[in-house]
Amino acid sequence: MYKAFVVACSPAADQMAELVEQKANEALREGYDVVSFSVTNSAGVITLARHRDDFPRERVS
Repeated sequence: MYKAFVVACSPAADQMAELVEQKANEALREGYDVVSFSVTNSAGVITLARHRDDFPRERVS
């Protein structure tokens, strides 16, 4: 299962980074791993995460 998180516009890069980090940590607590994100033209961020139970990680031997 995938889930998208949206981070609202923030004009300052350091504030935007903090908001993205908060959303990533929130996703992690909910059992999701962030796989991608995109910055929109309106200076927002769309973060895509997938539920870790639905996509088990490959084992390295």
